[in-house]
Amino acid sequence: MWNDSVTISRDIIATEVPFGYEVLLAEGARVTVTQEMGSGFTVFTEFGQMVRIEAKDADAIGREFVPQAELSMGEVRSDDDVERLVWEQLRTCYDPEIPVNIADLGLIYGVQVTPDQEGNRKVDVQMTLTAPGCGMGEILKIEVEDKLTRIPTVVNADVELVFDPPWDMSMLPEAAKLQLGLL
Repeated sequence: MWNDSVTISRDIIATEVPFGYEVLLAEGARVTVTQEMGSGFTVFTEFGQMVRIEAKDADAIGREFVPQAELSMGEVRSDDDVERLVWEQLRTCYDPEIPVNIADLGLIYGVQVTPDQEGNRKVDVQMTLTAPGCGMGEILKIEVEDKLTRIPTVVNADVELVFDPPWDMSMLPEAAKLQLGLL
């Protein structure tokens, strides 16, 4: 439920959006859940501070942590299969301020899958942010790399944050604009 006011049931460390600083949310504090997507929750504290709570702390806000389903080797027969799974994984990552995944936001500028002699793969991703100074960049980068290394045969994932060309609203596909109420 969006805009659901809840009481924190135990102390947790959250990440202040958009600065990326760790903050303590103390047991008993009231927060309003505004987004439940990807690997966490976006909430507003009673002081108007926007923070991201990791999925592992879902219980502290009365939610259930649902781990991502494991990907099976049967899904990987070719580099094209890996690339398809890369895009699926990217669509499970969200900017905490925007309820559209990073792939559909147009934040992914490039994906390259490189196989090696042993049948393993390296994935390189060029990704941008909605704002160059966003403190969430490293957090999103780590999340993407983690999710990509869950793909069978992917032994290394490297996300490069790039800012050329700079992202702007014109890069949003029509479906994302519709979802955000911009059409």
